[in-house]
Amino acid sequence: MAESTVAATPQPLKIITGADSFGCNLKDALVSHLRSLKIDVEDLGTSSYYSIAAEVGRRVSAANATSPSSLCPEIRGLVACGTGVGVSIFANKFPGVFASTCLSTAEAINTRSINNCNVLAVSGMSTSPESAIEILDTWLNTPFKAPCPASNFAPWSEEISSFLENSLAEMPKIGQEEKSNENKEETLTPCALCCLVKNRKLDPIDIIPGGSMKIVRESPTSAIVSFKAGSVEPAHHHTFGHDLVVMKGSKRVWNLSKKTKYDLGVGDYLFTPAGDVHRVKYFEDTEFFIKWEGQWDIFFDEDLEVAKSAIEKEAEDGFEWIK
Repeated sequence: MAESTVAATPQPLKIITGADSFGCNLKDALVSHLRSLKIDVEDLGTSSYYSIAAEVGRRVSAANATSPSSLCPEIRGLVACGTGVGVSIFANKFPGVFASTCLSTAEAINTRSINNCNVLAVSGMSTSPESAIEILDTWLNTPFKAPCPASNFAPWSEEISSFLENSLAEMPKIGQEEKSNENKEETLTPCALCCLVKNRKLDPIDIIPGGSMKIVRESPTSAIVSFKAGSVEPAHHHTFGHDLVVMKGSKRVWNLSKKTKYDLGVGDYLFTPAGDVHRVKYFEDTEFFIKWEGQWDIFFDEDLEVAKSAIEKEAEDGFEWIK
């Protein structure tokens, strides 16, 4: 393995990870290795490469949006798919995320040194567990601006070091001006998801008052779901993970399994892993698009009155806000 400068990070480290079906075995091997190193790991499980990578990217982005503190863990991500490329693309869609696909230790050293990579993407089809562990260890232990293959393992010059330091502040700004301008412009282009629900009659969800749903397609299954303002979904879980995008209104989701909560409005996306227990409150008449793999199922973990009581005591719930 190529030599690199290694340094212990001054703050604790937490890794958020996930994979698709082509990368799950490699991800599981790397999770076991991380835990053997006493590193905190949050494993989001397995889903489509774009869904799981987006969720890892979103969480890393949210965690790193606040000022770093030696008391809080540094949050990084680890994603895996067949090639390692697809998960890297979708993790990188979130500000402050610098995901790189690494097939060798040299690439891991370079991307930590030059890009301050905080999400490692690996290939389940091209990389053995033994090689992946070497890549992971190198990525964990290589600090930003360290000597690397790209510098012939010599320290960076003062000019390049200054450029790399400035890049950390400049890179997240790329695309923000264009996005701001887009938000100011009115557009008459109809939303593709909104077109799906137009003129469709939604069927009532008998087991949850205020809700209605219409299946759009089967396998993978997608649906349009509507809830009236004030409706509550008691805590429940599914045997599948699901993705949703809010089309109208607003809602709050409590993930009881992870002690986190999310406020979602129009255009917001959320992935909930299989088995995660979650509760929902609707503030307005709300519609959202939802997609999942396999047959629909739902298992309630509390009744409606218990859910309403818990929501009334929200200030005492100790859940972490995820924005």
